[in-house]
Amino acid sequence: MAAFAVQQNLASVLVDLLPLMIGAAVVPVPIIIVLLLLGNQRGLLKGAVFVGGAIAVRLVQGIAFGYIFVSDPAATTDTGGNLIVSWLLIVLGVLMLITAFKKWDKDEDPDAPPPKWIAAVGSLSALQAFGIGAAVVALSTKQWVFTLSAIGVLGKAHLGPPASIGLFLCYVLAAQAFGLIAVIAYALSPRRAGGVLAALCKWLERNDRRVMIAVSLIFGLFFLIKGITGLVG
Repeated sequence: MAAFAVQQNLASVLVDLLPLMIGAAVVPVPIIIVLLLLGNQRGLLKGAVFVGGAIAVRLVQGIAFGYIFVSDPAATTDTGGNLIVSWLLIVLGVLMLITAFKKWDKDEDPDAPPPKWIAAVGSLSALQAFGIGAAVVALSTKQWVFTLSAIGVLGKAHLGPPASIGLFLCYVLAAQAFGLIAVIAYALSPRRAGGVLAALCKWLERNDRRVMIAVSLIFGLFFLIKGITGLVG
């Protein structure tokens, strides 16, 4: 019975983490950067270290804020944990809805040249690619809230260090899933994957605004409702 209860608890935590994993993973800009890096000279190395930079920041966030969350007496109670997670989800929902509105309100010019950062990606060194990967996560308010929300979900579940660390690593890898898949596919079959990834990159560049509006609206409403429900329920 005890083992079954633990499995149920793990499954419940995974269900709570899944929207955070997906929301953190489907942001188009980091995916575009990885695909652009893979299409350049020494692209495999640059793409891999870019993803590595993002993963490194998430791990540092997990170590630092996981310790803070666990050491806070208020956060270790069921009531305190629920309040923290609910407010984080509300903040995340509001941020994503603001992003959706800004993208929707901005007129798209189909004849406009590509952003300067797209052209600059091709000239990045491997060290710069690592730094950009780290900065994409470290400087993004939404990515911070995604990670803090994941830490909060794990903290209130009281799973113990091994299970919590394992699930947080799952969150980190899932949050970088598209970049990891692209790098692995390119490493296994550069020629075959190169054409597919280049086509995907062009599609994302053309549809970045639409993707961001849809993702931000859907997940923004979901997180906002879930956070409010957690407060009132």
